[in-house]
Amino acid sequence: IAKEVAKLLEMKAQLGGDEGKHKFVLKTPKGTRDYSPKQMAIRERVFNAIITCFKRHGAEVIDTPVFELKETLTGKYGEDSKLIYDLKDQGGELLSLRYDLTVPFARYLAMNKITNIKRYHIAKVYRRDNPAMTRGRYREFYQCDFDIAGQFDPMIPDAECLKIVHEILSDLQLGDFLIKVNDRRILDGMFAVCGVPDSKFRTICSSVDKLDKMPWEEVRSEMVGEKGLSPKAADHIGEYVQLHGGLDLIERLLQDPKLSQNKLAKEGLGDMKLLFEYLTLFGITGKISFDLSLARGLDYYTGVIYEAVLLQQENDHVEEPVSVGSVAGGGRYDGLVGMFDPKGRKVPCVGVSIGIERIFSILEQRVEASEEKIRTTETQVLVASAQKKLLEERLKLISELWDAGVKAEVLYKKNPKLLNQLQYCEDTGIPLVAIVGEQELKDGVVKLRVVATREEVNVRRENLVEEIRMRTSR
Repeated sequence: IAKEVAKLLEMKAQLGGDEGKHKFVLKTPKGTRDYSPKQMAIRERVFNAIITCFKRHGAEVIDTPVFELKETLTGKYGEDSKLIYDLKDQGGELLSLRYDLTVPFARYLAMNKITNIKRYHIAKVYRRDNPAMTRGRYREFYQCDFDIAGQFDPMIPDAECLKIVHEILSDLQLGDFLIKVNDRRILDGMFAVCGVPDSKFRTICSSVDKLDKMPWEEVRSEMVGEKGLSPKAADHIGEYVQLHGGLDLIERLLQDPKLSQNKLAKEGLGDMKLLFEYLTLFGITGKISFDLSLARGLDYYTGVIYEAVLLQQENDHVEEPVSVGSVAGGGRYDGLVGMFDPKGRKVPCVGVSIGIERIFSILEQRVEASEEKIRTTETQVLVASAQKKLLEERLKLISELWDAGVKAEVLYKKNPKLLNQLQYCEDTGIPLVAIVGEQELKDGVVKLRVVATREEVNVRRENLVEEIRMRTSR
């Protein structure tokens, strides 16, 4: 015991006495943030627009745990697997925080033997990334996912997912955008005809995926230098991945002597042609580009893949708009559910994820710049009094309003000054004030004041709820 005590005292001495105590740092963990009422008001507006769209397309909603068994997530994300947060063993199960909402969805389908569902899921996910907070990259962030699972005729659900992205980005008025589309089978076919060995498909794919952030020369040197691809194969890939266009490009590649000989590429191009025909019927091809450089790094995609980017005109002299980053992405993943199913039963799936954080940071900057006043509450009316000793009457009236479903507030003072009550409405954007005074109580009326115009009307107490509803619905 003496030995142990001596050891502990020595450690205490090393740590220093109480006077050396370091100050407790008040901050959120790296890559996370708090949201103020004003930020939450903007955020709710965005969520509502997205949920409205998902519901318009007939989706149901599900939820899954924030952590999964570690083995559920392992091996599904390719090179990104190193970003998964592992939790300390707490009683026999090795757990990890979910990295996205797609893998938990596939686990949910396999576990419940569901073969057909259209669902959305909005929840937080976790990535041990190096955060770039200014660009909306965090370690804890929301994803808004919409997926269609089931065996259907080709490209109809895929086209609907792209329509959803188009609707949401148009609705949020974020400015000009472009949805890039490609197909994993076209990529794999292209790699094959360019002489990439099978074992290198995925790793070369993740190099191609960097083309939106790096010039071709850098991507080429990564393929050749780091990943051991032959310079000839790399140059060959370069000829393809710099192509983008629409139906005309698809037709041209279907005639390409090399690609058209490859079974996978031919299938992919055939489906791509069909997809563009449906997108034409939806009237959205103006914002869609078939882009051979789009790869999306995740391992589980099997068919169509897409990514939406916002475009920014840098200045009047630039013809080509510049991309300011991805705000949505998704694709077809027909093999993922089968990876979980004990019998390997496949459930074809296609889905899209909306990059809410990036969208949110853009809207937040815009509100800051415009100095637009954002209301952080939805209160319709403040119950006020003009004289003293009317607290009971204010509480009686507000209770009636709450019971009728009216959003109402009252100041928490026995005898507040009328001026202070009116000022509170100005500060918080409450549009109406219901004033009770001795005369009004005698007459069985309430004085309703419109804060913006200062117009006042006497309303019979029994008609008050109706009057408030009418005035706030305008």
